[in-house]
Formats: sequence, structure tokens, C-alpha cells
Amino acid sequence: MTRLRACLGAAAAVTLAAGTTALVSSNASGATSALSNRWYAAAPYLMPLDNDPPDPAAIMDATGLKAFQLAFVLAPNGGGCSPTWGGTAPVSSDTAVQSMINTIRAKGGDVSVSIGGYGGTKLGQACVDAASTAAAYQQVITKYGLHAIDFDLEEPEYENSAAIKNEIGAAKILQQNNPGLYVSVTTAGTADGTGWFGKQMLLEAKSQGFTPNNFSIMPFDGGFNGAASQTGALTNFNSILQSTFGWDQATAYAHEGFSGMNGRSDTGEYFTQADFQTVLDYATSHNMDRFTFWSLNRDRQCSPPDNGGRTSGTCSSVTQNSWDFATYSVRFAGVTPPTTTPTPTPTPTPTTCKPAWSSTAVYTQGNEVSYNQHNWKAKWWTQNEVPGASEWGPWQDEGAC
Repeated sequence: MTRLRACLGAAAAVTLAAGTTALVSSNASGATSALSNRWYAAAPYLMPLDNDPPDPAAIMDATGLKAFQLAFVLAPNGGGCSPTWGGTAPVSSDTAVQSMINTIRAKGGDVSVSIGGYGGTKLGQACVDAASTAAAYQQVITKYGLHAIDFDLEEPEYENSAAIKNEIGAAKILQQNNPGLYVSVTTAGTADGTGWFGKQMLLEAKSQGFTPNNFSIMPFDGGFNGAASQTGALTNFNSILQSTFGWDQATAYAHEGFSGMNGRSDTGEYFTQADFQTVLDYATSHNMDRFTFWSLNRDRQCSPPDNGGRTSGTCSSVTQNSWDFATYSVRFAGVTPPTTTPTPTPTPTPTTCKPAWSSTAVYTQGNEVSYNQHNWKAKWWTQNEVPGASEWGPWQDEGAC
């Protein structure tokens, strides 16, 4: 694997096919250097604008973590081929995420940005071709002076072959025009490694002659049960990489990554700290390129700890100290987390409940209600859909109230 230089020096401008300019070594915030690839490979996901964003400075102080995977860049909800945070906040006018990045970099850290994710409209779907898709992502790279980017290609986008062709083509353009850019590609995991659409994505990459730093799978939300099922999926995915690209086992592991989910998954699977340690041991012993998880917003204890048997976007639904799972990313990066005496996470001050949900009211994106002693935020237009009735429904759980 090609490793990033410790310092890229003066900004280097490269003209893209779409007419934009690549500036990966500096930006308005003054970032001029990159971390090692191992840190970008270890960066856990963090939603900077949603799901009660934690303070990255506090996480860095508590764990030694240096890198964060900020999520997600999407196409505008109203249509168009320009980058936004979550479909609503244009990257071009952003100051909130930039402020978080400045805080992280001021403490010696850095960020990668993830595009895609589950749900929403992706730029690969909205833009007409790979060049225009790349131009949209180049705006993100240039604005934030990025040294790393993640393509999270999953449902429903990865079922759209034209969109995947645009995304893979864009990733290749960005890799070529931003020398040293760390590129990861993340997709769904199954017991067999990845499913049919994941394999089609790999074949698209092969047909375009594109090789990222790693292809990562997410072995959760697919009938998994603890670490043994996850390491089995990673072994099977290694075989898929070998057969697709003609790599030997070691080369395939050097291009393979793991992206887990801490605590209770969307489908009710549980992954504890012990499971993370087992997968970490597997990843390091096989010289895998990436170990990350979803998400730091969830890396804290719920109240009560099991969250009533529900999955939350703001806590893990398992017993833990704050930032327990982040320490495994630190270890993967090759650093020993700070030695502290674990203390139980204090019971948070109860959150005030929002107005009660009504079966007859019409709710639009961003509206907040309370139901069953939890606050909920609408993801999109909805009426008479009970909060929490479906893992994939219109309501986002904001925690107990």
C-alpha cells in the first residue's frame, strides 16, 4: 500500500476533467499535513450535524484518537449535483462542520469525509456522469483540504448500476487528481462476505481499473451474532477479493477493511467490547488495511443502559463507559490509549419531552415529537406512522426523555 507523506508541503493544483481544481494539501483552515494512512484507516464515523454530535476534542483527550470519519455527504434533497451534508446543508456555505474540523486539526488530528450511507439521494444518482460526480466531490476535498475520503456504497444506491459506475469512476478520478489521497470503499457485508450487489460493485471497479486503499464490508444488520460471525465474513470476503482481482491472500488482506457497529445494531444484533477486541485481533493478525465502526455518536451509554431494548443513534444500548469502542480504533492505529481508571458513565440529566406524537398530524423533515418516553425526529414527510414501529421508518430516535 502507498502511504501518505507526513507532510505534503505547498498546495499542488491539478485540473480535473470537469474543470475543477484539486487542492489536497491546504485549505482556508490552514491544514497543511496529513496523518499516516493507519489513522485514516482507523477513523470511526461521526455525524457532525445530527444524532447529538459529541465533542471530538473530549474524545481525543480521553482516548488518544486522532482521526474522524465525518458522515454523510449527499445530493441536495431538492435535486441537483452539488454536495450537501445530509441532503440539506450545502457544503459551499458550511461553517459548522468546518469549525469541528478546525478543532480536530488544532489538536493534531484530521478527518476523512464519507459520502453516501444508507438512505438519501447520492451524488452518483443525481449527477449525469463520473466526471460531474467527481467535480462535486472535489468541492468537498478542496473546501476542507482533505487527505482522505470514503465511498459508502450501500442500499439503495448500490442496486443502481449506473450510479455505481458514476461513483467508482469518480473515485478513480479523485484518486488520480489528488496525489496521496486515501480512498476507502465501504459496502454491505453478508455471511458469505458480501452479496450480489457488492460483488457487482467490485467487478465495476475491476472493469475501470480502480484500486482503492481498501474495500471494507459492514458485517452487521445481516443475521450476524458476535465476533465469530464477523471474522467468518471477513475470511469469505478475502476469498472474493482474491477471485475478483487475482490477488494472493496477503494482497487481498492488505486491501480489506472492517466497518462494524458498536452495541445494538439496527436489526437487534449485539456487538460488545469483547467482540470488538476479537475482530481487532483478527484484523491486525491478518494485516488488514482498515478497522472502523458506526459510530462515535453512539459510543456512550444509554439511560437505562439497554435503552429499553431499542437501537439508538445517540447511544449504544449496551453497558459501557463513554468512548470504550473508540479505544479499539486507537489500538488499530498502533497507539496505546491513555491509561485511566474506568468510571461508570453518569446518569444523564433527563431530556425534556417534545410535544406528543399525534396519529392525525402531518410531520415534515426535522419535526420533533415524543412517544413512549423517547423523543423522535422526522426524517421525511409522514402521517400516522408510529415512531419506533420500524427500524427503517420515518422516525429517528433521539433518546429517552
